[in-house]
Amino acid sequence: MTRPTWQKTVKKIAFYLMLLIILVPFLFVFYWMFLSSFKTQVQNTAMPPLWTVAPKLRNYSEEFITNPFAQYTLNSLIIATGATLLGLILGLPAAYSIARYKQQGLGLAILTARITPGISFLVPWFILFTGMKLIDTYAAMILTHLIITLPLIVWMLVGFFEDLPEELGDAAMVDGTTAFGTFWLIAMPLVRPGIAAAALLAFLFSGNNFMFSLVIASYRTKPLPVAVFNFMSYTEINWGGLTAAASIITLPVLLLILLVQRNIVRGLVVGAVKG
Repeated sequence: MTRPTWQKTVKKIAFYLMLLIILVPFLFVFYWMFLSSFKTQVQNTAMPPLWTVAPKLRNYSEEFITNPFAQYTLNSLIIATGATLLGLILGLPAAYSIARYKQQGLGLAILTARITPGISFLVPWFILFTGMKLIDTYAAMILTHLIITLPLIVWMLVGFFEDLPEELGDAAMVDGTTAFGTFWLIAMPLVRPGIAAAALLAFLFSGNNFMFSLVIASYRTKPLPVAVFNFMSYTEINWGGLTAAASIITLPVLLLILLVQRNIVRGLVVGAVKG
């Protein structure tokens, strides 16, 4: 084996070894979560911990028999989808305006809303939605989740729109296209990878939100994060039910990310690199 080949082999081995060291803690978390979902409460609290158990589906069956888990899932899908779509409707023109027409004030306002602690919005929202009789409605939940989806979509897509040559818009305007036509016909098709990445991340962040849902939602619109919280009480934590619910929530998300990871990475990279 020649020296260059030997060095290349050593670098490859070192790379995969480092990758393994980084991945093991993350993979262990998922392994322990799935394993705990098949244990009884006694097995989950046993000392020393049980590393292998005979799989039992009792925790999973109880999720759908004793709890309206399907309704919670539907609630999360409706809220996250609505907040993402509304965020795209409002965020795409806002991002284009900030990038194309240098609307710094608009950008600062959206950034301020993003960095402001979410808990500061809860009391005004609760008073407002109580007065409008919108507590425990999908409309209220979608509007509150805009504070998550809208700034994320705007600040991801500003970079994409800034990367577009201004000459494209100028040429379209010379040909008689309106400002909206330039945005819709020219800019939008060119930033589709960014739209896909921003929409997916906004959907995931909205679906994982807990704080807003805990206050604004109730029985009819309770999403998955709040439903999972019900497995914890002052006296004990139902580890079997909690990990079973977490597994049901996590598995589809992992599969979705694995399927579209290339689009996400491409969208993030394209928006981050200036031409």
